[in-house]
Amino acid sequence: MSTDVAAYRPARGMAIWWIVAGLAGWTVSFLLYHEYIGQLSGGDALISCNISPVVTCGPNLLSPGGNLLGFSNSIIGMVLFTGPVFAGAAALAGPEGLRAWFWRTYAVFVTGAFLLVHFFAYRSVFEYSSLCPWCMIIWLVTIPLFFTVLGWTLRAGVWGDAPPAQAVGEKILSWLPLIVLVDYLAIALAAQLRLDVIGSL
Repeated sequence: MSTDVAAYRPARGMAIWWIVAGLAGWTVSFLLYHEYIGQLSGGDALISCNISPVVTCGPNLLSPGGNLLGFSNSIIGMVLFTGPVFAGAAALAGPEGLRAWFWRTYAVFVTGAFLLVHFFAYRSVFEYSSLCPWCMIIWLVTIPLFFTVLGWTLRAGVWGDAPPAQAVGEKILSWLPLIVLVDYLAIALAAQLRLDVIGSL
């Protein structure tokens, strides 16, 4: 049976994780949007994210990088974080699984989010010299979300039944905590060396 006809379904735990990640990302995007409106109007945020001169939302929210398409990136987050919720719910509701094209599309969007997160992290550290707390929570959610989607789609054969790709997917899932931790630490180390985040608190 070809991969375009076969159906695929992640494990229940992974589907639930996607839903939780999507809801967390959407909630933080919503709070970030309120912070953005507050910055423009002078109103109070629901929960302030100004912790120190370095750990603050202001410089990021009003920067060109914080408005990549001409409006707040938080709006993009509120739209796109519904994707993991839908994918997880569809996996739980569909016992027969879903076609490969669905999971490939999902994986492409999650990959895009992963790349954007690192792009924003780079600009925050090296251009704006500030770290937005809400943005960092989105980074914390998106990075493991990406690696679980990548690992599962490769292991399940969504991209094809090539044993090397499936073996790579298995390795990613087996070493998932370490891979995610290394990614976190790389961003944290760059931020500390560049901005002395700990000293600013």
